Amino acid sequence: MTLHLPDAHGALRAYEPRTEPLPALRATQGSAFTSRTVFSAAHVVADPYADTGPDGPAAVDWDATLAFRRHLWSHGLGVAEAMDTAQRGMGLDWAGAAELIRRSAAEAKATGGRIACGVGTDQLATPAVTLAEVRSAYEEQLAVVEESGAQAILMASRALAATAQGPDDYLEVYGHLLRQAAEPVILHWLGPMFDPALEGYWGSSDLDTATDTFLEVIAAHPDKVDGIKVSLLDARREVDLRRRLPQGVRCYTGDDFNYPELIAGDDQGFSHALLGIFDPLGPLAAEAVRVLDTGNVDGFRELLDPTVELSRHLFQAPTRFYKTGVVFLAWLAGHQSHFTMVGGLQSARSLPHFARAYELADGLGLFPDPKLAEERMKNLLSLYGVNQ
Repeated sequence: MTLHLPDAHGALRAYEPRTEPLPALRATQGSAFTSRTVFSAAHVVADPYADTGPDGPAAVDWDATLAFRRHLWSHGLGVAEAMDTAQRGMGLDWAGAAELIRRSAAEAKATGGRIACGVGTDQLATPAVTLAEVRSAYEEQLAVVEESGAQAILMASRALAATAQGPDDYLEVYGHLLRQAAEPVILHWLGPMFDPALEGYWGSSDLDTATDTFLEVIAAHPDKVDGIKVSLLDARREVDLRRRLPQGVRCYTGDDFNYPELIAGDDQGFSHALLGIFDPLGPLAAEAVRVLDTGNVDGFRELLDPTVELSRHLFQAPTRFYKTGVVFLAWLAGHQSHFTMVGGLQSARSLPHFARAYELADGLGLFPDPKLAEERMKNLLSLYGVNQ
């Protein structure tokens, strides 16, 4: 049937949904990738029947949440757990994140999937803390991740951003953590477009100065840094940064605007991937990387370049609400039975935003069952008063 979708100006436009998914989605399950290390940051599925509110503890549907991780692992993707995509600091509190880490790490061990988990300081109830309290909070979370058997991702800390007086405080805190880490970690630089509280991270709002401090941390402990995840939405800066990394330290792109070109790379190197957009793109992204594994860069770009418009739509400002679009597409794709999010974040985007996300994703053939996606989109439209 033809759906009538609202645009940003309040007008309805006719859209004819496709009837078949992209053929590539049926053929991506298989062995690990050989040319790139690829993680998908994964969302959490809320418990729709929980009697809780935006300020209450997160209520998670554990069965559906773990099933989605098995879906990603089945296509060869690693899972980046308890990260921004899982609503850390935006609905998922530390108690919920710790349980998520333990459950997902056990599931990864049982299924042979790769997993890395976020380590932060979000158990601190107030920004009025000392550097010692920030270190202690990081240490508590690092212990949980290491005890679970997962790789650690040292995430940017709102508490550290609020407490640090300059670059030296970042050098001290990160140096302390890296010295005690049992295995090499991934360092995560999340820009303020994802979290405004992280403005001035690494001790300066000047990105060149901040980059120098970031690289100083890595240079002092190269044996303890597996790689860096850069989420600044600036392809040129990421390329410049990865060319300055010590040998053996990977760059994992977190650039959801420019990922095809960064993963493809150039004659001086390439980025691996740790991306929130690979949550909805999982099977297609896996197929593209397998094409890249054969050395076919053009084929890789032909598969992945058309997805950038959808990604830029989901990650449009305010970028931090991209999780709403990610969960919306997971519902349309049949990975969960409802469109409910922890913290009530399903309300963070407009109906025209959802309509365009559906149109772009359907056009790419991302839905395993296009008819199911169409019916669910129709139901959402009806809920908003748009009758077909």
